[in-house]
Amino acid sequence: MSKLIGVRFEKCGPIRFYTTGAANPVLGDHVIAETEMGVDLGRVVLDDCDPEKVNAVQPIRSIIRVAKESDLEKVQNDREREKDAFDICNEKIKMRGLDMKLIRAKYLFDNKKVLFYFYSDDRVDFRELVKDLAAVFKMRIELRQIGVRDEAKMMGGIGACGRQMCCASCMPEFTPVSIKMAKDQNLALNPAGISGICGRLMCCLGHENDTYEYLHSRMPAVGDKVRIEGDDRQGVVIAVNVLREMVKVMVEDDTEDREVVERSADEVRKV
Repeated sequence: MSKLIGVRFEKCGPIRFYTTGAANPVLGDHVIAETEMGVDLGRVVLDDCDPEKVNAVQPIRSIIRVAKESDLEKVQNDREREKDAFDICNEKIKMRGLDMKLIRAKYLFDNKKVLFYFYSDDRVDFRELVKDLAAVFKMRIELRQIGVRDEAKMMGGIGACGRQMCCASCMPEFTPVSIKMAKDQNLALNPAGISGICGRLMCCLGHENDTYEYLHSRMPAVGDKVRIEGDDRQGVVIAVNVLREMVKVMVEDDTEDREVVERSADEVRKV
C-alpha cells in the first residue's frame, strides 16, 4: 500500500514529500526521486505522513525506487568528481575574468546535469562560461547565483556561541530576522555582536523572538505609569528585565522624595 514519506536531499535541506508507490522504503532508507532540478538521491526522514498535516507541493510525485548499495557508491564517487569539477570551473571563471565566487559543484544522480553554485554582488553574464563548461563535461550545465546566507549554509562553520551554525545544522529554511528583534531582546546594536559569519543578523535572534514577545506582552514598558500592588504607590517604570520578569519603578511619596524599587511584573499594574 502506497504511503506518504518525507525525503531530504541535503544534510539540512528542506523536506520534500513523495508517495512510495510500489516501493516500500522505511525510515532512514536512501531513495532515488525526481526533484525540481532532476533525479537525485535522498534519505527518508519522515515515515507514513498524514497528507492533511504536511505542506506537500501538489501534485505529489512517487519515488523512483529504493537506492541500492551500488547507488551509494556511485554518489560517493560523484562527490570526488565534484572536486575536480569545482577546480575546472574556477579556472574557467578566472580565464573569463568574471566577478563571481564559486561555492560548490554538484552532480545530480543521473549525471545528466552538473550544478555550480556561486555568489556575486551583481548580476553576472555567464553565457560564455556555460559554453566552456558544456564543452568539458558534455552534459547540461546550470549555474545558480546564491546569497551570502546560502553560502554560509553550504560551507558550514562555527558560530559565536561555539556551536555549529544553525543554518548548517538544524534550519532547513531561512526565516526573516529584523533589527527589531535585537531591540526587543535588549541587545547592544553592535553589528559585530549581532551578526553571524555571513554578515547578516544572526538567525538565533528569531529562535527566541516568540518568547520575548510573550514576556513583553505581560510586562509594562519603560515610561509607563504603574501602581505597585500592596503598596498603593504610583511611579514610572525606568527599567525592565525581561528574562527575570522584574521591573524598576521610580516612585514618589507625599514629601516628593523619590525612590527606586524593584518588583516582579505581577506586582505592578498600569494606571
